[in-house]
Amino acid sequence: MVITTLFTLNASAQSMGSSYETAVGIKFWPGAISVKHFMSDNKAIEGLANFWDRGFRLTGLYEIHGDINDVEGLKWYVGPGAHIGWYNGTYYHGHDYGSGSLSIGVDGVLGLDYKFNGAPIAVSLDINPYLELNHPYLDIWGGLGVRYTF
Repeated sequence: MVITTLFTLNASAQSMGSSYETAVGIKFWPGAISVKHFMSDNKAIEGLANFWDRGFRLTGLYEIHGDINDVEGLKWYVGPGAHIGWYNGTYYHGHDYGSGSLSIGVDGVLGLDYKFNGAPIAVSLDINPYLELNHPYLDIWGGLGVRYTF
């Protein structure tokens, strides 16, 4: 009981500062549920579950973060990743994806992350270039993320 209470108070205090350990929220464009977890001060993993009219996609990213001097709570980040998904039957980038077509590719990310001091909220803005492997083409996603931190 005491350990649980101390852990909860520590997590609550951390989420109110200018850094965080874990965050859950949404990302706009193309639309995703986002979960981000810091494994150390400057390394995080992020999982994205995208749902859109063309199908569904899961993306995993490994992010290296760095502080931006003179702005508390603001960090830049960059990293590699991969995705797997399925299309709902559509014509996209010159290829006819039948219903249930597989999508596999490699991803990258470059962005900014800002944690509001005194509130359990973080926002991010990034670009996510990706290379589709099974029907080769290059495209870019990205967007604005809003997450609850704890």
